[in-house]
Amino acid sequence: MRTRDPVFPSGVSFPLDCPVYNDTFIKVSVYGVSDEQQSSNFLGTSRFSVADLLHSKDQQLSLSLRTADDSVTVGTVLVSRMKMGEIEDGEVDHITADMHQKCTLVYESSHGINDKENGPIMNTVFQNAVCKVYRFQTVDSKWMLVREQMAECTLSFSIPKQLIGLCIQEDTCRIQELKDLGELSPHWHNLRKDVISRYEQIIKEYQDTLVELEKLTGPSFKPSCSKGQKYLEFIPINLHTQRMRVTCPRKTDSCYDVVTVGAPAAHSQGFKNGGLQKLLSKYESEKKSYSTAYQCIYYPPEQTTKAREILSVVSQLQPHITALADQLLQSPRDALRDTLKSLEDKTEQFVHALKDELVKSALLALHAARPGYVSKSQTSAPSSPPEPNEEPNVVCNNVNSSQTPLKESKASPVRSDSIPHHKEYDEEEWDRVWASVAKSLNSVIAMVEKLQEQDNNNQESTPCQTLADVITSHSPDRPMDVVDWRDQLGVLVQSLKECVLDVAERARHSVIFVLLQEAACSTAQGLQLQQRRDTVFSQALTALACGFVMRLYAGLEDKGFLRQLHAVGLVAQFESLLSTYSEEIGMLEDMEVGISDLTRVTFRITEALSEDSASLTPIISGRRDRYTVEVPLPHDAFQTLPDELRQGKLLHVIPVLFNVGINEQQTIAERFGDISLQERINQKNFEILEGYYKSLSNTLPSECLPSFQTQTDIKELLETLGQNVVTKKRKNVEILWLAGTICRRMNGIRFTSCKSAKDRTSMSVTLEQCCLLRDEHQLNKDYFVRALDCMRSGRLAQGELAQWDDPEAGSIAINKPASRHFYPIALLLVSSHLLVVWLILSLVFLLAKYQ
Repeated sequence: MRTRDPVFPSGVSFPLDCPVYNDTFIKVSVYGVSDEQQSSNFLGTSRFSVADLLHSKDQQLSLSLRTADDSVTVGTVLVSRMKMGEIEDGEVDHITADMHQKCTLVYESSHGINDKENGPIMNTVFQNAVCKVYRFQTVDSKWMLVREQMAECTLSFSIPKQLIGLCIQEDTCRIQELKDLGELSPHWHNLRKDVISRYEQIIKEYQDTLVELEKLTGPSFKPSCSKGQKYLEFIPINLHTQRMRVTCPRKTDSCYDVVTVGAPAAHSQGFKNGGLQKLLSKYESEKKSYSTAYQCIYYPPEQTTKAREILSVVSQLQPHITALADQLLQSPRDALRDTLKSLEDKTEQFVHALKDELVKSALLALHAARPGYVSKSQTSAPSSPPEPNEEPNVVCNNVNSSQTPLKESKASPVRSDSIPHHKEYDEEEWDRVWASVAKSLNSVIAMVEKLQEQDNNNQESTPCQTLADVITSHSPDRPMDVVDWRDQLGVLVQSLKECVLDVAERARHSVIFVLLQEAACSTAQGLQLQQRRDTVFSQALTALACGFVMRLYAGLEDKGFLRQLHAVGLVAQFESLLSTYSEEIGMLEDMEVGISDLTRVTFRITEALSEDSASLTPIISGRRDRYTVEVPLPHDAFQTLPDELRQGKLLHVIPVLFNVGINEQQTIAERFGDISLQERINQKNFEILEGYYKSLSNTLPSECLPSFQTQTDIKELLETLGQNVVTKKRKNVEILWLAGTICRRMNGIRFTSCKSAKDRTSMSVTLEQCCLLRDEHQLNKDYFVRALDCMRSGRLAQGELAQWDDPEAGSIAINKPASRHFYPIALLLVSSHLLVVWLILSLVFLLAKYQ
């Protein structure tokens, strides 16, 4: 705004590591900005001490602004101090009418920061905060104080480094599992060597990345100018937290949080061939043909996902069952029933995980891949599909250029369950293995029940339906003479442990063979896709962990929020401003898959060993199919949590993504391109959000949710959102506004993203903040635009130089020159056709820009 009497409405905050004393001097420098040149020139400077300000009349100083050589006075600077509590004392109600035309400069030192926001919890995860304070007038001529704080998140590097380490550990274990398959036929042995070589390549690259990340020092975020650097590809772009605290007369303080981050995408790998969504679809279709070329069985994604889940369950439950069996031997006779009940429960989970046709069919396939296997061909008419009871012809898993009959399992999908037979392999062996588990389990149960009968002869024992009865009807009930019950029970328990171990090993080998076939069918593209997916997931997970920690810290004293947290989980709403044009289509496809993969993440709250930074840093554990983030809390905060949270219950987060492109490239996409990707994403995630609301409303009373001044019901907001999602409307930003409002109403976590989390993101965040001030805190309508300009002025000034190198700058008030769309005419004059194309493109860009 062009004026000779400017007022700067932003405040100044001093960090804790820079204390301010009476003798501290503060220097004020003033720069002038030319609207035409978009350049700044130094006007003058002045300085004062804190003591001068505090001891001055009305705590206000009028300073002379002098040139750098201190020779000429070029103007006057007015500096004033205001305490946070002044607006509650009614001392500002008499502000003169001419002050209504300006926003007043507000100053706040680091001592005015809320103690809760300055504790060890916040300082561990959020650092280098930048704070600004504004004062705006309400509709009733009162004054509200708005404190805006942006901070870096230390998890920007901590989470990716942990995740890379887990990926290295998982791939190393996968190599060992492949080696443990034992001897395979030459064909499968060579394929296994190739797969192991690929895993070793990934491990080497991840180790190199980890070494480079360990060397980094400095800021706790990755700037947008580094988004293309390979060794930083796991780090999210410009991850920051934004908190707006509003203090109003006769009303408790309110906080509004949002996490800003660049869209999770693999910038270092480029988007020439699209993003993850497109690449994965193409990869799955190509994998079918590669499965025939490599003589493998094609397993669809849901089957390989199930195989990974089975492998994870086996790794967890088999040691647990063994430990419970040992505990049963150590328990006194009166406590045997409780331990036995736990043993039965875990064994039941074991059964439901492994009693799957995928395991049985994979065992047969693994047998066919052993050396010396020879299959007998059964021909069928090639022109007609096989009948349900016939065995279709497919490529053998062991010998080259031969057809092997595969038996189709009834309960499994086509292709993946057509398994080669071997005349010497007994298909009922797997059932006999389960029968031995059932027999051992029944024997242990019978032994414990007989011991209880001996302890209480007056009480009859009522046999109950056991897990073993489900597996087999064989249930021994012969009498036993107990001489030494612990020794005899020990024999039965040892037999059970051995049977469970045998089943676990067979199941583990079978599903590992499934994963070997999937990896063998993967080309080099499959390796790149895995790395790309790891990269995008790392960025998305880091942002989610940051948002979860921020939301948890803010809600530690909210019993309704904590109840919601362990009962139904939280919704994490990602707002994307990417266009569906050019490279940003690939970014959006990456982001869609990355956000969807967050459903594999759970959280657990733990008690920290101490209050130092290392003990309070979140820790990740798990594998690619399931990760758990442990969030430590200090002892005092942990003890105030509900029992469910203190007992380590896994907490779920439901991620949803809504995208609406808002820049000039989106205008081109809507007129001449395709926006079906955006429409599909919004429709799909609306259904997820609607399902979460139904679960929330059926589980918790409305009193658990936060209250707002606007009384619109969540159900009504959802209906309006659903209508907007299906409505054909250009740049329908109402979708984003409604989704964000619903998220806040449901205690959710808010994220805002664009390409680099700068221009479009800052415009969205500031607009949302001013709308919250208007709707929830009665911001005077005459102050809305002024407040918006206040909040945006600092952001544009800070990022002004960087915007010149960023294509996003076209979406904000400070645009690049229009000449950037006009390509060198000398090159275009070579061909008249190119000249025509140049004229058309330039016209399109200009129309889109100035419409």
